[in-house]
Amino acid sequence: MGFDFPIGLSAIVLLLAVLVASSLRILREYERAVVFQLGRFWRVKGPGLVLLIPGIQQMVRVDLRMVVMDVPSQDVISRDNVTLKVNAVLYFRVVDPQRAVIQVENFLAATSQLAQTTLRAVLGKHALDEMLSERERLNLDLQKILDSQTDAWGIKVANVEIKHVDLNESMIRAIARQAEAERERRAKVIHAEGELQASEKLAQAAEILARQPQALQLRYLETLTVIAADKNSTIVFPLPLDIVGPLLQALNRPAEPGA
Repeated sequence: MGFDFPIGLSAIVLLLAVLVASSLRILREYERAVVFQLGRFWRVKGPGLVLLIPGIQQMVRVDLRMVVMDVPSQDVISRDNVTLKVNAVLYFRVVDPQRAVIQVENFLAATSQLAQTTLRAVLGKHALDEMLSERERLNLDLQKILDSQTDAWGIKVANVEIKHVDLNESMIRAIARQAEAERERRAKVIHAEGELQASEKLAQAAEILARQPQALQLRYLETLTVIAADKNSTIVFPLPLDIVGPLLQALNRPAEPGA
């Protein structure tokens, strides 16, 4: 009987130690504890040492750090009936641990599913050209829509980035042909504008030369000088009629008597 008391005391001390150990929690700086007392929400505690009443209080640990989530590739049909695959990356964090635990069963899974459906719904309203050239605007639209819908869960969506827009081979070839046709169109427009400007300048030059015949003669001489620089060519250059005309008249004039 003398050994019963120390053994019973040791058991009691061991039981108390187990209860104290089970009631203590240590939370890091980026963690919070959502504490429930007899099943009802009590308070959010942490970081640091948290003391719980065993059997009466329970806690759910919530991470407040930024979560980077890959949104799997989604089959999207654009507004111009082009089928493509689009994936994205989502940046969000918990700002209200109470709502993140109470309002939704699993906020990570819920946010992932919501991001997938929102990605299909938003991109389906835009044409393919907008998806390829206006990603910044689409990213901002996605971020605003997701942030407004996850606000009830205590989640803040910081950013959404569309990563890849995958097209099939036939669509890639069609886009290449479209780009080539657009380049040819621009080249023809630029060439036509150049011809128009050149014709306007030539018309102005012709008007000036018509008003000043001496300028036309100087232009002839300048052209002869340029052509003469090439010694490997034989060029027949017509003389102006106002130069040859007086000479022809002198030759055709009848000879005077006694001359």
